[in-house]
Amino acid sequence: METRVLAFVLVMVMVLSLFLGGCSQKPAEQPKPAEGPKEQQEQQKQHTETKLEPLYPEVEVTVGMKQVVSDAGVLVGMARGYYKELGINIKPVQFNSGQEMINSLAAGQLDVGATVTAAGLFNAMLRGLPIKIVADKGCNLPGQGYYRLVIRKDLADEIKDYEDLKGRKLAIVGTASLDEIALDRVLNKGGMTTKDVDLQVIRSFPDIVAALSNGSIDGGMLIEPFVALAVEKGIGDRWKDPAEYDPHAQTALLVYGKSIMERPELAKRFMVAYVKSLRDYNDAFMKGIKKDEMIKLLCENSVVKDPVLYEKMYPVALNPDGYVREKGIALDLEWYESRGLLKGGSLTVDDVLDNQYCDFAVKVLGKYEK
Repeated sequence: METRVLAFVLVMVMVLSLFLGGCSQKPAEQPKPAEGPKEQQEQQKQHTETKLEPLYPEVEVTVGMKQVVSDAGVLVGMARGYYKELGINIKPVQFNSGQEMINSLAAGQLDVGATVTAAGLFNAMLRGLPIKIVADKGCNLPGQGYYRLVIRKDLADEIKDYEDLKGRKLAIVGTASLDEIALDRVLNKGGMTTKDVDLQVIRSFPDIVAALSNGSIDGGMLIEPFVALAVEKGIGDRWKDPAEYDPHAQTALLVYGKSIMERPELAKRFMVAYVKSLRDYNDAFMKGIKKDEMIKLLCENSVVKDPVLYEKMYPVALNPDGYVREKGIALDLEWYESRGLLKGGSLTVDDVLDNQYCDFAVKVLGKYEK
């Protein structure tokens, strides 16, 4: 009997031990509540960025640019180390003309060009040279055009409307390029073209300001900070808003050459750093986030060294997702073709533009929240 009781007690002790052991185990982790769209986007962004490994060994990328404010996509990324983080070392190269830059891109001596539309660029593409427009480098903001026709201040009351420009001496820095297109569109609003004015070609913006000052021209196409300088000195008048006469303008472009497109991992990483830099610029000038810090950075790295000027000049618009205005590119192509400036054929937007790099950057960084 005692044996049976002892056996029963031992069994109960074992059962009790198993029960208590089970109770002492950690409970299974419950799934976390689903996060909202903003949190999910941020987590996805961080997760994807960590997967984007830097290139090793580090790769040098030559970039043709003039270190103007619209080059912020490169200048900011250089100063803040965004390119370095991805294994890219930027080597800036200065060019005297857009055609020199195009020739270097075609020859593989230059990887990336910060430029504008020009007959030479599109004719190089028509010759089969592997050059593509890949990103935005500058547009006008409505009401704050950073690239525009400036009229001589003492003529502002005389030249009130587009028709008043007929026969006037108007200056541009070059023909068969963005500058002539922009002036032509101003004149189109008055039923004219550049043939209806006394067209002056003055090869630099500072010289156009000087010509306004001495009265040798009546107006000229200017870019910031020269617009603000002319206005501040009482030399020029901002006249009409470019949104009236050139609302779709794609003022400046980022272009890839053969040498970088042949290395897709490099080309994609460059664009990630570029778009990241554009977003910092937009945060500063469009949202006011750490604006003073951005102005200091640009003073140190761009040709505009006076911080006061940044408060006076209109900011360049830079798409924080990187994409160009496709309609603007299409209108430019139409303009060149209608004047017989495209040699050996015609081009469409699909022929000249490659959005895959901006697509990749937006996939990595997420869409910019305006």
